[in-house]
Amino acid sequence: MQVQELLQIAGVGVLVAVIGQILTRAGREDMATLTGIAGLAIVLMLVVTLIAELFQNVQSMFGLY
Repeated sequence: MQVQELLQIAGVGVLVAVIGQILTRAGREDMATLTGIAGLAIVLMLVVTLIAELFQNVQSMFGLY
């Protein structure tokens, strides 16, 4: 796993947390919840990409095609 992907995931988490806090304090709890769900979806897409890359590496390592 590269450091860049780790920093991307952490950056999304920090950004979503800050935006969620701002929206919660502004009285927009519904939008804060949607922001959290959107952040989760983005992180899941990043993780699924990394898992697919892992499976490809394992296949090529063991010669499974």
